[in-house]
Amino acid sequence: MIAILTRPTFPFRLSWPRCILGLLMLMPITLSADEPLVADLDSHLVAITAGFTGEELLLFGTMQGDGEIVVVVHGPKQDIVARRKDRVVGVWMNTDSVEFKGVPSFYSVATTARSGLDLPPSALRRHQIGLENIRLQTDQILSPEDYELFASSVLRNKVAIGLFSPDAGVVERRGRQLFRASVLIPTNVPVGTYTVETLLVRDGQVAAAQTTPLFVNKEGFGAQVYRTAQIQPALYGLIAIFIAGFAGLAANWIFQKL
Repeated sequence: MIAILTRPTFPFRLSWPRCILGLLMLMPITLSADEPLVADLDSHLVAITAGFTGEELLLFGTMQGDGEIVVVVHGPKQDIVARRKDRVVGVWMNTDSVEFKGVPSFYSVATTARSGLDLPPSALRRHQIGLENIRLQTDQILSPEDYELFASSVLRNKVAIGLFSPDAGVVERRGRQLFRASVLIPTNVPVGTYTVETLLVRDGQVAAAQTTPLFVNKEGFGAQVYRTAQIQPALYGLIAIFIAGFAGLAANWIFQKL
């Protein structure tokens, strides 16, 4: 049995200057009819509030000539520990563990291709298209069998909780040039800076690529609680104890009055 533990990462705090700077750095410098690929999102910000139930974004764009479109979404990187549990004297115990570094916290792929992409394995690995091509790196020395065991457990766990979607949907074509795709953001999505990579595949190679930023951030009172818990866990613990104690005293006083 393999148990998966995600290392906590430093909380992301969004600021409008950072958003604007990111957009200026990543957006195309010019938009002319000669560009083979132009794509964008209808919104570059997902705000997670107390009532957040997920969000669907629209990616749209134009392409020049023939080819297939691939949309790959990567979430902020995180470290993940996979632990193997075995029965020792009848008790389940952690026996081995592997830490994978720089694992995308979110991953999804959508494409216009209906029967596989005409790309060599090197290009699939470079753009991390397909679960088998996601980079799971570790500093530990493992046998190929152990690496496969732990790595596959991490991937299965991510798929099971809805954060990895290797077949997220279909990129729809509108005529010869226009295309659109839905980017689904689930309720349990981590906060941070995401990258939405749009690829134009033609003649067995990536003919053009564009990266678009997406910012996922907590907002409202829940965001303040989250940041306090991450940045100042001791203060968060003291406040939680105080609130619990006050609630207990208040409940006891109310019951005595009844």
